[in-house]
Amino acid sequence: MTRLTKDQLHGFLPAVVTPFTEKGEIMEDAFTHIVRWLIGNGATGICVAGDNGESWTLDVAERARLTRLAVDAAAGRVPVMTGATAPGAAQVLKYARAAQEAGAAGMLLMPQTYVLKATRAELLRRFETVAKGIDMPIVLYNSPRRAVIDLGIADLDAIMDVAPVVGIKESNRDFFHHTHLLAKFRDRLSVMVGPCHYIFPGIALGARGFIATGPEFIGADAGRIEALAREAPGPEQARLHYALTVIYEALMGIGTWPSALKAGLNLIGQPAGVPRDPVMPLQPADLDRLRATFDQLGLLKA
Repeated sequence: MTRLTKDQLHGFLPAVVTPFTEKGEIMEDAFTHIVRWLIGNGATGICVAGDNGESWTLDVAERARLTRLAVDAAAGRVPVMTGATAPGAAQVLKYARAAQEAGAAGMLLMPQTYVLKATRAELLRRFETVAKGIDMPIVLYNSPRRAVIDLGIADLDAIMDVAPVVGIKESNRDFFHHTHLLAKFRDRLSVMVGPCHYIFPGIALGARGFIATGPEFIGADAGRIEALAREAPGPEQARLHYALTVIYEALMGIGTWPSALKAGLNLIGQPAGVPRDPVMPLQPADLDRLRATFDQLGLLKA
């Protein structure tokens, strides 16, 4: 069984969408197509059942099936990790075991969602229980905006003492936090940036890549970002940073997440389907706003 390592976590590692029909059925061929498209554009790994994949709508069997489809599509070229977040550790272990059996090399894991707060003891019990229940590398996912709980520097240090953490997807919007995180941990784990507008400065300061929403829309340039971000800033870096920022603002600001992401992928010819209940597809006016943004950036084929 392949195991995800710190060194494998770098560059363009997208959280793939789960294409659904209007009846809520998974479009397996479309999912496989998108995974291959992402790898063809330079993805260094694939994350299944993350936020982009509408993980909150996926049961254990669906996560396992999507993981197997992604592993088969990757064909050993890149590792696949699967989101295993749930409020309680027992459910996390069900998700993680199913994903591991399907070929996942690691899991993406938030602190306890929906709980709103957690003491240090509760955080440690969660991650220690998961670590004892399954031998599987963990990529932490810190997203205070979604999970409410914010993993601070001291929290991360303590969690790493009890669980096999190889990286973190850092989606805190405070660059003070990013600065201290990179200074303390960039040699111990792989820091993967979340927000698009932090990708270039984050990598320049020691992040190894990004698990972000938006880079997939710039095609093969997404696979060049890690190397470009390590060079001295210039016009090419400025162009891509601006494009990533505008794309991210549009995707986060139009409709209910991830309806704009799916609509955007459909606009550029990728079969993303529609969101699953309770999220609805973009309304016509919102789709027009998204199309106008993409047209401004030259993302739509003539």
